[in-house]
Amino acid sequence: MTKMMLPVAISNRHVHLSQADLETLFGKGFELTKMKDLSQPGQFAANEQVDLVGPKRTIKGVRILGPARKTSQVEISVTDAFTLGVAPVVRNSGDLEGTPGLKLVGPAGEVMLDKGSIVAARHIHMHTSDAERFGVKDKDLVSVRTEGPRPLVFDKVLVRVDTEYGLEMHVDMDEGNAAFLKNGTLVELVK
Repeated sequence: MTKMMLPVAISNRHVHLSQADLETLFGKGFELTKMKDLSQPGQFAANEQVDLVGPKRTIKGVRILGPARKTSQVEISVTDAFTLGVAPVVRNSGDLEGTPGLKLVGPAGEVMLDKGSIVAARHIHMHTSDAERFGVKDKDLVSVRTEGPRPLVFDKVLVRVDTEYGLEMHVDMDEGNAAFLKNGTLVELVK
């Protein structure tokens, strides 16, 4: 039987902003400028950055990802949460109720988020044709096995299926480092 392999992308800390918060931080009518495209269609890393201010410390120069979203969200690692002084809460993107807030500081102003800081749950983006090939569906939970000097198995990996997605598993920096992963490393989906 052929192994079901897929590439990994390591997600560093980043911020998604609503247009209203973007304008508070950078000025009225401000639009993000693209630094580079990301692997998922339509997504990009912006040139713009903000500082994250927590109860304990500040992390400066955190990249904004575009385009603007309906709701602002900060994605950090567990290590970042401890550095900032907030409780790390693992959530799926967009599931923000009960998550800690942070202050965001930009060149034109500040925004105090009352919620929205998450450690993003590990997940796999799949095009519908990939999901059919792998025999999975949207919102399935699967396991993924890594190889290398510190092999491990990631459990409870959420499958997200859409006609706009490219095949890729997303893990945060802490998880990627723990398994000696880098962008493009192939890992095995285990159902």
